[in-house]
Formats: sequence, structure tokens, C-alpha cells
Amino acid sequence: MSKVRVVVTGIGLVSALGNSTEQTWLGLVSGKSGIGSITHFDSSDYPVKFAGEVKEFEPEKFIPKKEIKKMDLFIQYAIAAAQEAVEQSNLEVTAENATRVGTYIGSGIGGFGIIEREHTKLLQGGPGKISPFFIPATIVNLASGHVSIKFGAKGPNSATATACSSGAHAVGDAFKIIQRGDADVMICGGTEGAITPMSVGGFAAMRALSTRNDDPTRASRPFDKDRDGFVIGEGAGILVLEEYEHAKRRGAPILAEIVGYGMSSDAFHMTQPCEDADGAVRVMQNAIKDANITPDVVDYINAHGTSTPFNDKIETLGIKTVFGEHAYKLTVSSTKSMTGHLLGASGGLEAGITVLAIKHQLIPPTINYQTPDPDCDLDYAPNTVRSAKIEYALSNSFGFGGTNAALIFKRFEE
Repeated sequence: MSKVRVVVTGIGLVSALGNSTEQTWLGLVSGKSGIGSITHFDSSDYPVKFAGEVKEFEPEKFIPKKEIKKMDLFIQYAIAAAQEAVEQSNLEVTAENATRVGTYIGSGIGGFGIIEREHTKLLQGGPGKISPFFIPATIVNLASGHVSIKFGAKGPNSATATACSSGAHAVGDAFKIIQRGDADVMICGGTEGAITPMSVGGFAAMRALSTRNDDPTRASRPFDKDRDGFVIGEGAGILVLEEYEHAKRRGAPILAEIVGYGMSSDAFHMTQPCEDADGAVRVMQNAIKDANITPDVVDYINAHGTSTPFNDKIETLGIKTVFGEHAYKLTVSSTKSMTGHLLGASGGLEAGITVLAIKHQLIPPTINYQTPDPDCDLDYAPNTVRSAKIEYALSNSFGFGGTNAALIFKRFEE
């Protein structure tokens, strides 16, 4: 029996490069960095003073003013990105189709900012000072919940919290929900708003972050020999996935087809990938198998590419193991070099970017690539956007706890 076809009909992106899909894409193909000094809090006493912040975000454009204070930033970003994706797809949720439209939005951390704020109020004034909106403003599934409420989507409503794989797992799980017939449309992806004192302080304490305080725009340098850690980012990436015949009947714009989804676990270490790239290898193989293709047809990989010494070396090894000689023929790039690492939102954002790469037949660059690393010897599209024929593209996401996700998209053909 042939598999149900699932297509992408809408993309909404909020990132350090812009508050829309168009702004983000233009920034990417221009090779622009969205990284700068932290403004969300006073970082003067912190070892890391820069991040990929969303700039000039206006939540009142998407959310009634009195509701804004009841939502952490990660929820606000998800709503903004979902509205753009739904509008682009020309999707109208009605009483007749509401139960066939679902939401599935992941976040690695949830409402860290409000958790910190309310904890301070507790310490200073006791439990009576805690906001009654504290819990619903912070828990991970409320991004998906609010998007469901906003659009009246009464189908499956779920959330992933698989660290930096959260957004990709949400997209992949939503893809499978449609394939098995439980929904016709899924609004899915990832969101994060965790540029906060505890988050930045915690990642810095782990020595996971770049410390190039004197040169923030060039701090994220995936696959470069002098990389020294990731740059934390924020934002959201939301896709509208749709069963192909359903999209065709309503004349929806079809941007690409999603054809493969893989999952795996390293079962190795809390924060480091396994040294032989076993988890990365298997997740890509699982996605390729699910797509029913051979490795040699993949033209582009949007890498996890965090700019940490371990990840980039191990991901490169994994790609070479899976693709063999073809690894040197395909192109790999890490858009985190421009957006920063959006943690749980990264997989959603990068799924959207991968679809746009296929749609425009353009590969966004890996910027700040200056010094080749012998352990990272593939074609990383250094510094400049590239025109390319992209039939199939793969997007990798790897998370703490050894959790991995891979998505494969295909140029759409009738």
C-alpha cells in the first residue's frame, strides 16, 4: 500500500534575523548575522554577553493586549509564527473541518523567563505574590494549546520537550499523524524564548557557549577549526503540514513535500554525542529508509551544526558514514551561524529553512567559516549563498540526552 503523501503549505519564522519568514530568509541568503549584545537582561557580570535575540517583536499584532502578560515569550513567538504559516497556507478552520486540524509544537525549556520572575516574587514576597497565570504561562504544551485555541483547531494537540530536537520531533510526529489518518492538517514546529539569566548562566557554566564577547557576529562558526561553542538564540519555526489530496482540493500553495522522518537515541552521555556518531548515523538512515530513497539522491543537508567542538566533528563523521563518497558531492550548511541555536525551536526553524532552500533552489551559507578543520572536511557552503539543484534535502537535530531527529523534504511534483 502506498504511503499517504504529506506536503508543506505554510511556513512562519521568527528569528534573530527577522519577525517573518521573508525577513529571515533574506537575512540567510545575504549571509547576515543576527547575533548581538544581550538586551533582555543585564549581562555585564556574565561570562557570555551576546545572543541571537528576536528584535522589535510586537506581540500585540498577534495577541490581544490583555492576554500578552499571561504568556511567556515562547508562547508569543509560536502564535506569531503560526499566524504567518496559517495565512500563507490560506487555511481556514471551520466547524466542518476543525476536528481534522491539529497542533503539535515543541519547546526545549518552556517559560524560563516567567519561572525566574515568579520565583523572585516568591522569595521577596511569599507565595501570595505568585501570579495566578504562572503555570499556564510557562508549561511547554501551552504554545500548542494557545495556537489550537487561536485557530479553533480541535484535532490532535500535543507537544514535545526533547531538548534541541523538540521542533524537529514535533514536525516529524505531525507528519506521521497525517500519514496514519488522524488529521488532514497539522500546525507544527518549535518555539523557544530562553535568553534569560538562568539559561545563559547555566549554559555558560557548562562551557557550552562561545565566549567571543568582543566579536559576537562572528562567534557562531560551525565546522570552523576555531569554533568555541554555540550562541543561544530564540524564536519559532512553524509549518503547516497537509495531506496532499486535501491541499490539492482547496488549492493550497504547496512549497515542498515531507517524505522522511527518523528518530534515534545515542544512549551514551547526557550532553555529548557518541564518539562513533552511532546515533546520528542511525537517525539519518532511519529517515532515508522512511523516505524510501537511497542516500545518493540527497542534495543538501541543513546540519545541526552547533559550532561546538564535539557536535560538528561527530555530525561530519555521521554524514560521511551514511553517505560514503556522496558526502563529498552534497552540500552541508549550518544556518545557526546566522540565527544562533534556538534550542527546542531550532528543528522547526530549520525545517522551514530547508523547505525554503528547496523552493528557491538556494543553499544558505555557513558564515564565519575561515579556518578549515581536518575533522570537518565536507562542503559547508562557506560564507556565500549558493544556487543549486535540490531535489531532496535533509535536516538534522540532535538534543541533550542523546535524542535525535532527522527530516527529509522533497521538491514537490504532481
